[in-house]
Amino acid sequence: MRIENMMESISWSKLYSYRLQIRKSYPSVYRIKIKKRLLDIIIEELKDFSKILDVGAHNRKLGEYLLKINPTIIYKSMDIDKSLPHDYYNLNGINENFDIIILSEVIEHIHFEEGVRTLQKLRELLNEDGKIIISTPNIHHPNRFWDITHKVPYRYDELGAVLLYIGFNVDKIFRIYNEPFFKRLFRIYCASHLHRYLDVDFAPTVVVVASRK
Repeated sequence: MRIENMMESISWSKLYSYRLQIRKSYPSVYRIKIKKRLLDIIIEELKDFSKILDVGAHNRKLGEYLLKINPTIIYKSMDIDKSLPHDYYNLNGINENFDIIILSEVIEHIHFEEGVRTLQKLRELLNEDGKIIISTPNIHHPNRFWDITHKVPYRYDELGAVLLYIGFNVDKIFRIYNEPFFKRLFRIYCASHLHRYLDVDFAPTVVVVASRK
C-alpha cells in the first residue's frame, strides 16, 4: 500500500512533459555526444577542494584515481557492502554536504520509487549549485541492461525527466564508448547510420550531469 500511494502521488503528466523537455535538447540518443570514460566526465567537473561522495563505491578505486589527478579533493564513499571499508553504509547516516555526488551503475538496481527517494535524498546532500553525475546502462544497446540484478531500465530522457521533476537542472548528457582506435572510428563515423536505422546503439552507457537548483 505504501508503494502504491507513492506511485499515485507522482504526476505522470508532469513527468512526461519533462521527458519532452529533455528531448528538445537531445532529440535522439544517437545525437548525444560520446565520451570515452565516465572518469573523463567527472574530471571535467572537478575543482580544487571539491568534496565528493561516491555512492555505490564498491572498492573505492574511483577515489584513488581522482586523488591522483587532484590531491586537493575530499573523497568519501558510501556502499551497503559492509565487507569493504567505506565512510558510510547508508544514506541516512550522512550528515554533511558535498559539491559532487557520483551514482555510477546504481539507479538501475533499485525499484523506481526507491530510486526517486534516493535521488531526493542525494539532492539534499548537495551544496548549492552542487552536481550529481549518474551513469546507467544504455537501453538502446542490445544486451547492456540484461543483468539479473537490474530492476529498472532508464532511457536517457526518462532519467533526465526524473531529475527535473525532483528539482535538478539537467546540464549535460553523454554516451560512453571506449574501444580500440580503429573499432571506435568505424563505429562512430562509418557504422552510425546503420545503427540508427536498426535502432541499436553501440554505446553501452548513458551519463547524466545535473545540478541542484
